[in-house]
Amino acid sequence: MSDMTAKIQAAECLENSFMPELGPVKQGKVRDIYFTDDKVLMVATDRVSAFDHTIPNLIPYKGMLLNKISEFAFKSTEDIIPNALVQSPDPNVVVQKKLKNLGVECIVRGYVWGSMAGAYEKGTREFCGLSLPEGLKRYQKLETPLFTPTTKAEVGPDENMTLDEVAKLVGSMELAERVKDLSMKLYQRGCEVAAKANPPLMFIDTKYEFGTDEEGKLYLIDEANTPDSSRLCAVAEWEAKYPKIEAKVAELGAKNVSEVLAKCPELKVTEFSKQYVRDVLLEAGFKPGKAVPKLTEEQVVECTRRYVQVYESLTHQKFDFPTYSFPASQRLVNNLKAAGVIKGFCCMIFAGSDSDLGHMEKLATELAKFGIPSKKRVCSAHKQALKLDAAVELYNTSIEPLVIIGCAGGTDALSGTSSWSSVWPIVSCPPEGSKGEKNESCIWNPPGSSNSYIVRPSNAAKHVAQIFSYYSPAVVAALKANCDKKVAGLCESDGKLW
Repeated sequence: MSDMTAKIQAAECLENSFMPELGPVKQGKVRDIYFTDDKVLMVATDRVSAFDHTIPNLIPYKGMLLNKISEFAFKSTEDIIPNALVQSPDPNVVVQKKLKNLGVECIVRGYVWGSMAGAYEKGTREFCGLSLPEGLKRYQKLETPLFTPTTKAEVGPDENMTLDEVAKLVGSMELAERVKDLSMKLYQRGCEVAAKANPPLMFIDTKYEFGTDEEGKLYLIDEANTPDSSRLCAVAEWEAKYPKIEAKVAELGAKNVSEVLAKCPELKVTEFSKQYVRDVLLEAGFKPGKAVPKLTEEQVVECTRRYVQVYESLTHQKFDFPTYSFPASQRLVNNLKAAGVIKGFCCMIFAGSDSDLGHMEKLATELAKFGIPSKKRVCSAHKQALKLDAAVELYNTSIEPLVIIGCAGGTDALSGTSSWSSVWPIVSCPPEGSKGEKNESCIWNPPGSSNSYIVRPSNAAKHVAQIFSYYSPAVVAALKANCDKKVAGLCESDGKLW
């Protein structure tokens, strides 16, 4: 076993980054995205997708390597267009400016490859309003790179677009032409960088996304020139194999290159892209609608090895395999805390009715006195039982510590139901407490329901602070300051009397 293989197999992968403190997460197949006031925080996990499916395996260090390659590409193209990158507080995280996405996948192709090659072999000659000549072959270099934009579909496959359709979507032909021009310049820069790689790489095709700020200024967003958004291969391999492929097409009288590859699979060009995963799935018999096959351990190692090779070839830097011994999710939380992006803990306030919103606000105000972030949800245990179960199941996946406060009035089924399946502490603080009334239903939940019951919102907040004090010196200081203030008040009153 090689040293690299051993390090890959021993890796702590990042599958999930759910941090409720940051608000709702937009979970893609590969990335988890959080939107704040003026920023977008994107977590590149070690999940991998192919054919619009997330495969069962995690690919060690994939997210980390994609971010490193993308940051390198952003820095190498700043003279062409500014990018949205603000900071990278963790190897798996990039924080970007929140911009208006143009909604176009700006694809540039330098070779007859991928889906274009497949469609061409089936007889298609029109792509995105462009006409291709007869006689082209898979893997062949195009006379000039082509701009073949597509829609950015939230669900289902992207659709090809003409430049006129892009102009209609973005608002003007002037902006559409500018996006096309920038895409071509970025692709050319990618080709130049790839040619200087060690060993030299061929930049086959790629995808860019753009966004505008409030003043209409254009930025490069998302990612750039990574193996997930691009195809690359070794120049030496292409130069050695393509002439042999052309010769075999003539020798066999084949209709296309795919027929040759079926008979001579050794001539297939090795890609540094997600195509490797796609090929593995196809070889395993995968078809849309069927269960996604699991990769073997050797195939997982090969995936990571290819990402490492692209990173090291493009950047001329050695990839340092992390040596930490704790989970990647813990490292992520620690780094975001250190950067001041999160506190690293959160209190969820669950109400059973919108009539309890005022009580929720009181709880949030009391929690804020101790520096504890909170988020609010409304979900009835009686009327929305399935939704409540799903919410608890979701928050069970949080990678930062939580406490849940249930503030349902009347018969408090919310706290009892939640505490049965929650991995986090549940505190019952029903709205009756704000009126000086008790709600004994909170303490008569069935066996296995472990919620505590605290009447006053201020006391519930202090209890939550005491739970979180283990994770935060600032909370400890706030608790001590709260006690000192009370004692100082008593001493002051006593001094006036004595």
